[in-house]
Amino acid sequence: MTTISDEALIAAARDAAQHSYSPYSHFAVGAALGFADGSVVTGTNIENASYGLALCAETVAVGKAMADGVRGGLKTVAVTGPGADPITPCGRCRQVLNELAQLGGTDPRVLCVGPNEVRETRLSALLPDAFGPASLD
Repeated sequence: MTTISDEALIAAARDAAQHSYSPYSHFAVGAALGFADGSVVTGTNIENASYGLALCAETVAVGKAMADGVRGGLKTVAVTGPGADPITPCGRCRQVLNELAQLGGTDPRVLCVGPNEVRETRLSALLPDAFGPASLD
């Protein structure tokens, strides 16, 4: 099993943020998903003039992974954005990440990245008692 380092995953998230389309909020976010096989899928936020149609970086990354057939092995998520403090995934993104994580039976580490600090937590701590595929059985 190949693993990607936290530093490389954070760098991938920061690089993804450079491709943000955020002309309204000017809040460029990047996300990188690290999988057990060593692969990395990135995403960035994409805004829309109809504000409610914006897509978060984590949701874009999960969509890319799922579109490529990835259904498990999510080990680590890195999320970065502007500002002085590390950011965490929003509520919707926590739920979207949870779907992918539950499909593979994982509780991924989440690296909340700021310019000078990285806070590490688990998805289950960000979304306790989560609703997911197992809830429908």
